[in-house]
Amino acid sequence: MLPDDCLMAELVDPVTRRPLRQVPDAWISDVGARYTIVDGIPRFVGAENYAAAFGLQWKTYSKTQLDSHTGSTSSATRLERCLGHPISSLRGKRVLEAGCGAGRFTELLVAAGAFVHSMDLSVAVEANRENVGDRPNYRVVQADLRYPPFPPGSFDLVLCLGVLQHTPSPEASLRALWEMVRPGGSLVIDHYTWSLSRVTKLAPLYRLALLRLRPARAKKYIDMLTDCFFPLHWRVRNIRPAQMLLSRVSPCLVYFNAFPQLSYDEHLELTRLDTFDQLTDCYKHLRTRRQIERTLRQLGAEQIHAAYAGNGVEARCRKPTQ
Repeated sequence: MLPDDCLMAELVDPVTRRPLRQVPDAWISDVGARYTIVDGIPRFVGAENYAAAFGLQWKTYSKTQLDSHTGSTSSATRLERCLGHPISSLRGKRVLEAGCGAGRFTELLVAAGAFVHSMDLSVAVEANRENVGDRPNYRVVQADLRYPPFPPGSFDLVLCLGVLQHTPSPEASLRALWEMVRPGGSLVIDHYTWSLSRVTKLAPLYRLALLRLRPARAKKYIDMLTDCFFPLHWRVRNIRPAQMLLSRVSPCLVYFNAFPQLSYDEHLELTRLDTFDQLTDCYKHLRTRRQIERTLRQLGAEQIHAAYAGNGVEARCRKPTQ
């Protein structure tokens, strides 16, 4: 039997697709391209990019969404709903996780025995590696999902949850991810969609103002807003009409109904995380189920399943074998 590291996909230059070889502090190509290794993580992009706020977010709240930390199964439930089958069925499969964040899904994929290749544009990769550790069936790289540092057709499953709406072009991102799927393999995604709340709340106005600020400074203001509004949310957490009215002016996202078992402090941390998330993303695209289905059909996908669920639209499909 081959050792686990022989079953991991090779790294290639994300621009030229030429093979790379490792030296002590970098991956280099035969034509001189050089990608440094920092803290054990190959870096295929610079430190400054449009996902900087996400990097700050996941390094600050690195364990907030981990099932292993919270004792819940919310991440596992969402992942299995999107996959359409148990996580355990991924054992021995090559998986590309595009937009891995701090690792809420990564830890589940690795524990299931998949050969997991996690990728994020931001420094969230550092939180991801810290949470998952050094495992023979796991590799994490900092890279742009539009230019993955892997050969085309390398993966049995390409997974991208909570990410596409935050890229400059969801359709371009989908094309790049589709190229990574092997014939007979699967692509699993989700995407924000339209809702009435997006035009009846003040949160978009807060976001327009906060996007003018550097992420660290924006976080200070968001923490101030959370400190102001969250105690009010908590006070009326069991009064639905009051909660609905308050949410029109408050930027805070709260989850009292979804997670009634959490304490005040646990809810507060979750609210800090998701409120920062919704107010600092550079891109927030919206797509309908039909638009997602059309894009997948144009790519040549078959067995397309798309439904309104979770954060918007959840979809999965298969790449034809020929």
